[in-house]
Amino acid sequence: MAYITLELAKKHLNVEESYTDDDSYIELLIGASENAVSKDICENLKDIESEPGKLPDSLVFAILLQIGDYYSNRETMAFGCTVKALPTYDKLIGHYRNYSK
Repeated sequence: MAYITLELAKKHLNVEESYTDDDSYIELLIGASENAVSKDICENLKDIESEPGKLPDSLVFAILLQIGDYYSNRETMAFGCTVKALPTYDKLIGHYRNYSK
């Protein structure tokens, strides 16, 4: 189940609604990002829903951060720049991480 709509993802990515060339790619990123967050917290997102079909805001934002990262970094390597990971993602998912798994 997609918790992030294409419209919300495009807004987060600053992609104009009228630009549709990347829509299928962004939808792929939504699925991959939701899967990544689920794996990172070692829980099925369905089990974390605050109400049917709705995740807590911090997990929604974590998924959006993943989508943004995947959209901006389409390759596995970058050259000529220094990359620094920010703790934002880890802080967002930390409260939902199941450390027993």
